[in-house]
Amino acid sequence: MTAASDEGGGTASSRVASHRAQSERKGGLLREVGIIVGSALILSILVRTFLVQAFYVPSESMEDTLRVSDRIIASKITTSIAGVQRGDVVVFRDPGGWLPDPVPATGASGVIREALTFVGLLPSSSGQDLVKRVIGVAGDRIQCCDAKGRIVVNGVGLNESAYIKPGDTTDQVDFDVTVPPGAVFVMGDNRSNSRDSRYHLEDNSGGVPVGNVVGKVVVVVWPLISAGTLGTPTVFTNPALDARAGKPVPTLPPAGAGKAVPGE
Repeated sequence: MTAASDEGGGTASSRVASHRAQSERKGGLLREVGIIVGSALILSILVRTFLVQAFYVPSESMEDTLRVSDRIIASKITTSIAGVQRGDVVVFRDPGGWLPDPVPATGASGVIREALTFVGLLPSSSGQDLVKRVIGVAGDRIQCCDAKGRIVVNGVGLNESAYIKPGDTTDQVDFDVTVPPGAVFVMGDNRSNSRDSRYHLEDNSGGVPVGNVVGKVVVVVWPLISAGTLGTPTVFTNPALDARAGKPVPTLPPAGAGKAVPGE
């Protein structure tokens, strides 16, 4: 009886020890998974904050360079190191009055989407970001248009055929402005369907504060048919653009073009 009792007690003790070991292994696994997930979220937030951020294109204003619903990546580190340059396609926050007020996210799906966007797992769809091309930087004099219907930067007529939507023109609005300090002048590649700096000349001469620039668009990641990198058009590498910056530029005669009401 004593031996049987001892044997039974030993078996129960072994079962308890085995159960405890299994629980500890499960707890250790859960801790490891939690650490991995937490680290991934922290890394994602850091990447989104300091390196790159995903966005989707909401309108036709940058066609044919970017199309509606394209998923794009904006590099923050590029603009932090090199600054914002002429020819860059950039994502920027609404300086004020460019877009309608955002509609707050409602319901569980809206809250979840905002959370996933915050940690960088979904592209931003805040409704307060725009994407345009930088035509001029601080100090540049920008005019529209010369006798050939071209935008003129620091006295240099730009051949924009490499990126403007085929068949489009750029003379919807006549203007002659100098980009204010700390700002950039932006336009959409789909000129007749883009409400850009030309339509906000009364506010900071149409300039977008550099501080509002989120980053330079460097790649389209989706859809695959559109995937690829975005470079700087060669027209913006013309040394004359810098050589003539800040120097007197002749005033262009009025083009007399009609006014259009484009999209965002």
